Amino acid sequence: MSDFKLSSSVTKYVQESKPAPVDLWDPPYCGELDIRIARDGQWYYNESPIGRKRLVKLFSNILKKEGNIYYLVTPVEKIKIKVDDVPFVIVDMEYSKEGKSQVISFLTNTETKIILSKKNPLRIEFNKKTREPSPYVTVRKNLEGLIDRKTFYRLADRCEIYRHHREPWLGIWSTGEFFPIMKSKNLNISN
Repeated sequence: MSDFKLSSSVTKYVQESKPAPVDLWDPPYCGELDIRIARDGQWYYNESPIGRKRLVKLFSNILKKEGNIYYLVTPVEKIKIKVDDVPFVIVDMEYSKEGKSQVISFLTNTETKIILSKKNPLRIEFNKKTREPSPYVTVRKNLEGLIDRKTFYRLADRCEIYRHHREPWLGIWSTGEFFPIMKSKNLNISN
């Protein structure tokens, strides 16, 4: 990866392992790098998996999305990369409290912790043919994480029916907000 250079202003974010202020940086576009993030969260360079977790964490902290295009950004350059679906995978969750006071927190594949809230909302897409859900949560700004199957099942265990926009919905409470998943009339529940 010698054709992508990290500036000294980025190194502090590497050491602190937190997202860089990429929205404040507007460097020139420098082309495309053969980096791809697969739907399962695996990062690839030239078709080979990137095995160094620290490098993946670094790249995830300098990731930016403009429109539908993803870039790795430093103060001096912006490089386009490919993302199959979304750049993060939610691999675990925890909860505290109960009911409307409940707080749901998620952990991404890059060890970023987020709380389900207005700032980091949940959205669900359903496959038109199979009706299989693809649940997403905002990780930061316009970057999302796909909630993996085991974590979504755990989240579903915390769901309840609540009247939302004058109709009963199945959804989840977190930070005093109700996040609807599906209208209760569409639930296929057999007794």
